[in-house]
Amino acid sequence: MTTTRPRAPRRTDALSKERLVDAAIEVLDAEGEGALTFRALATRLSTGSGAMYHYVANKDELLKAATDAVIADVVNGGAQPRDPSAAIRGLALGVFDAIDAHPWVGTQLTREPWQFAIIQLFERIGVQVQALGVPAAAQFDSASALVNYVLGLAGQYAAGARLLARETDRTAFLGLIAAEWEKLDRHDFPFMHQMADGLDEHDDRAQFLAGIDLILAGIESTR
Repeated sequence: MTTTRPRAPRRTDALSKERLVDAAIEVLDAEGEGALTFRALATRLSTGSGAMYHYVANKDELLKAATDAVIADVVNGGAQPRDPSAAIRGLALGVFDAIDAHPWVGTQLTREPWQFAIIQLFERIGVQVQALGVPAAAQFDSASALVNYVLGLAGQYAAGARLLARETDRTAFLGLIAAEWEKLDRHDFPFMHQMADGLDEHDDRAQFLAGIDLILAGIESTR
């Protein structure tokens, strides 16, 4: 009597760049950039490494594609408010939340000044700056101030993601920072002593939006 070797289940979904990027994002979110390898993706997608090279040449290109996808979801998602200032605030907060959900995006945004993800941000913010009625000569400077502020946040998140585990207790960590500030000489660092009080209740998102509002107030004064 002969036995038949059971066949592996047939895949019903062919490999595509979108599936490859989605799988890369899942790995990056769960385990970080160090875990993103073509071998790990091949196992996850039940395919060979050679098939993936049809869509991306290397890991750097895959990281760029994953970053582009996350930022594209922000800039293209949902209806834009008619008020340009509200649209800019919504876009900026969308990027803030995306970096919070995907800390590796912060690292990628700081690696190459004119990667496509940043061009997407510039385009969406620039269109709203124009809609505000900012003079043509000041439009690029205005858009740059907003984009660079967002990228500054990206750099801070990237640094934090490298230094701190995601499960770090935020309140406890801020308490430690406040304790360090309180050790500073009060005469030389009066402002830092003042800021140490209540730091454990600090809201990064609210502070980020306050910065956007300050920049918008300056931009609107140019009209």
